[in-house]
Amino acid sequence: MKKKIRKIRKILVANRGEIAIRIFRAATELGIRTVAIYSEEDKRSLHRYKADEAYMVGKGQGPLRAYLAIDEIISLAKKEGVDAIHPGYGFLSENDQFSFACEEAGIIFIGPSGDIIAAMGNKVEAKKIASRIGLPLIPGPHSVADEEKALKFSEEIGYPVMLKASYGGGGRGMRIAGNPVELKKYFKEASSESLKAFGRSDIFIEKYVDRPKHIEVQILGDNYGNIVHCYERDCSIQRRHQKVVEFAPAICLHRSEDAERIRNGMYEAALKLSREIGYTSAGTDEFLYDPDSWNYYFMAMNTRNKDEQTVTEMLTGI
Repeated sequence: MKKKIRKIRKILVANRGEIAIRIFRAATELGIRTVAIYSEEDKRSLHRYKADEAYMVGKGQGPLRAYLAIDEIISLAKKEGVDAIHPGYGFLSENDQFSFACEEAGIIFIGPSGDIIAAMGNKVEAKKIASRIGLPLIPGPHSVADEEKALKFSEEIGYPVMLKASYGGGGRGMRIAGNPVELKKYFKEASSESLKAFGRSDIFIEKYVDRPKHIEVQILGDNYGNIVHCYERDCSIQRRHQKVVEFAPAICLHRSEDAERIRNGMYEAALKLSREIGYTSAGTDEFLYDPDSWNYYFMAMNTRNKDEQTVTEMLTGI
């Protein structure tokens, strides 16, 4: 039986600020009615006035938790006849429970399925899938539940090592340890920071690559099995593991035939992983490239649109 295609007439953006305004603009250009949500503290925020309709959510919950109120957002969407919800980036954009809640309510979630978000959201599990299909990985990763296991594994792969939060990103829960003393100190710090930022203290360890290039490959997938890449972005300029500037194309991958081989290898790796999990919507595969060894390694997949999308728009016109 042919699947019925539903026309989107009304979109709610479960976000605020710049990303919400960009989505409203795109929807308006497509003739789609828009709905904004805002917290009590954001009642004068510009995004509220850029939508056709606007409603307060999370009263009394604070400026951040209001945008995480899944039940209230879904209830509002149903009440106002919303066809689809766009999560933007941050907040609920990589929350598998939000994607599942939209599906259960009969609302289109503009993003990948909850199953895909759950699979890629845990970086250790994501790397297991990548390993299974032959993508190159940094030695590790190894999920560690306590300090003693962390010390033992670090001795096995050799220092320096990188501690990372198993859930989440943005540089939170990341530490570089060059010896056992530093590892003991940073293990507690990274676990605590991960718990505060993502609600989970899970940490994994992998070999630290010194002075690598951080390369992203953006992909787009539709609901019919078609997946394409949108080339790469170089996001190596960072402060405290937070990206400061991104640019495209990556100059370091356009200097020789070997660099061209590495670049195309990343494209194929991103497409291969996306096909393996049946990815839909916009997403980004992140790689570390070691110019000294001419090796690249899969790091993680962001199952959402990103603020860096504007760089890709300038590069491709998409």
